[in-house]
Amino acid sequence: MNIIRFADICAQGRAKDQRVFIRADLNVPFDDQGQISEDTRIRASVPCIQMALAAGAAVMVTSHLGRPTEGEFKPEDSLAPVAQRLGELLGREIPVLANWVSGVSVAPGQVVMLENCRVNKGEKKNSEELARQMAALCDIYVNDAFGTAHRAEGTTYGIAQFAPTACAGPLLSAEIDAISKALANPKRPLAAIVAGSKVSTKLTILQALAKNVDQLIVGGGIANTFMLAAGLNIGKSLAEPDLVGEAKAVIEAMKARGAEVPIPTDVVCAKSFGAHAVATVKQASEVADDDLILDVGPDTAKRLAAQLKAAGTIVWNGPMGVFEFAAFENGTKVVAHAIADSDAFSIAGGGDTLAAIAKYGIEPQIGYISTGGGAFLEVLEGKTLPAFEILMKRAA
Repeated sequence: MNIIRFADICAQGRAKDQRVFIRADLNVPFDDQGQISEDTRIRASVPCIQMALAAGAAVMVTSHLGRPTEGEFKPEDSLAPVAQRLGELLGREIPVLANWVSGVSVAPGQVVMLENCRVNKGEKKNSEELARQMAALCDIYVNDAFGTAHRAEGTTYGIAQFAPTACAGPLLSAEIDAISKALANPKRPLAAIVAGSKVSTKLTILQALAKNVDQLIVGGGIANTFMLAAGLNIGKSLAEPDLVGEAKAVIEAMKARGAEVPIPTDVVCAKSFGAHAVATVKQASEVADDDLILDVGPDTAKRLAAQLKAAGTIVWNGPMGVFEFAAFENGTKVVAHAIADSDAFSIAGGGDTLAAIAKYGIEPQIGYISTGGGAFLEVLEGKTLPAFEILMKRAA
């Protein structure tokens, strides 16, 4: 993917004394007391800001936070707590500027936080007027917010059209490199794990991957729908019977390429859903009408682990079962450790996937952990994200 990289601009000394506008993804969760409860995204934004400061730039940083109403700023929409945490990480105080679209005062070596960008009228609909105003604030626009790359908004697309220079920050560059390595030029066999509650939310992903991967592993409620497609009884398990036809089509598309969708041969069932439900391992052909399938069985997990350890590239999105409950975590745990132990290049994304990675302590063994939820899924669908599209246009 041909893009201009901010790292190259800085290395060439072209950021010195320049006004740099960084679009970061600082949309972090807060607890009931209004305190930041998880700061991964803030910490992930630090390298880009440090790079700009070290290069002698005058630095502006902005992000969205929550779902504010355009033109109606409320105290709970403020990036002030984010600026405070970022200041702690950078070892400096970071002023927060409101009503910044018409002008920003910042000197080389300084960094300011521009208040919640989604409060600006026209941000969501990518207003050209707003985009031109924001572009006039800077010499270099840097997109370092992969989590918003699937949205064509003022600070993710419009400003990149009109800024003198538009480039990708280190976080976005790393995402592009990892995605290209995993999907555009993968070392084979290429295995993809697509799991979750519903086929309908990931059907287009399954269809896109079926044209490219060597193994398409399904888990969770998605696996239940594929079991139905294979003619197995799933009892009262979560599934989408109306999508059995689509599941069969994915199985056939894989088969036509000499690839496969491994159907579980054994499963972990319970009569009710809950942390204390009694777990029973059954052959996939022996599921009763009142059973709930809450995980793949140990034999299936072992078979999948062997396939993953032999893979060249692994794309992982979603847990194999209800891994939050100890009795139904084995499938996800075995698959997670198999990915960690594999020599394959692995890329993982999605909230539940990141939670599983954290639970099993395998973060250092994953090749790349994507910071974007919806953006990661759209890449798996084979879509060109708007933020990528405009950066490639500006690099041409």
